[in-house]
Amino acid sequence: MQRIRLRYTKRGRLRFTSHRDFQRAFERALRRAEVPMAYSAGFTPHPKVSYANAAPTGTGSEAEFLEIALTERRDPETLRALLDESLPAGLDITDAVEARTSGLADRLTASVWELRLDGVPVEGARKAVEAFLAAETVEVQRKTKNGIRTFDTRAAVAELVADRPQGDPRGDRPAGDACAILRLVVRHVTPAVRPDDVLSGLRAVADLAPPVPAAVTRLAQGLFDEESGTVTDPLAPDREAVTAAPSTAAATAPATAPEAGPA
Repeated sequence: MQRIRLRYTKRGRLRFTSHRDFQRAFERALRRAEVPMAYSAGFTPHPKVSYANAAPTGTGSEAEFLEIALTERRDPETLRALLDESLPAGLDITDAVEARTSGLADRLTASVWELRLDGVPVEGARKAVEAFLAAETVEVQRKTKNGIRTFDTRAAVAELVADRPQGDPRGDRPAGDACAILRLVVRHVTPAVRPDDVLSGLRAVADLAPPVPAAVTRLAQGLFDEESGTVTDPLAPDREAVTAAPSTAAATAPATAPEAGPA
């Protein structure tokens, strides 16, 4: 059995697809691309697909991850291209590697988010960010299936900055006169702190209330490096294992005796 890890996106209007909608679309793409999927056992077999930390409905993403199990070996890049052609534009498969290491979900410890706040002046956003970062705790409430839950959002935020927009290549929002961009790095903690929770925290500490809903996009997710404050590529260990394999095989290959020359 071969395992392939894929990175995919949710762009434009397809940010509003739910995780279940994407599951259905992806399983159809697997059938169209004639991928030799491994299936679960039991009365209702399902293709073996593992989804990792999917973004909430309504948020865009450049960094969603999943893993599939195959019964026959396939070239990851060829498989990526076939699946990408079988999915609608906006749900794009952007990367594929063969799984050579364990624990993909364990390497998703933080996310980088971009929040576009139309109608919010940059200076006002910067003052709100300063107030948020200066607070020891910023408690917000969220309605859950078990009722209203209160939790701290400040501890999960590793970085939060406000800046002016530098263009919108994804076209999710038209440019406006007053617009602030928040760049947010959030650790994956329990309970999960989402971008809208941080917006609630900014409203609580600085009365920051965008006149229209924020356009939220996940730019990256992976292992958070505490020293550099960056979020690393979770597929990098698999790529490194592939490149290291040939040199390891050459080093462990048995030596052959030189051919005897003429007497």
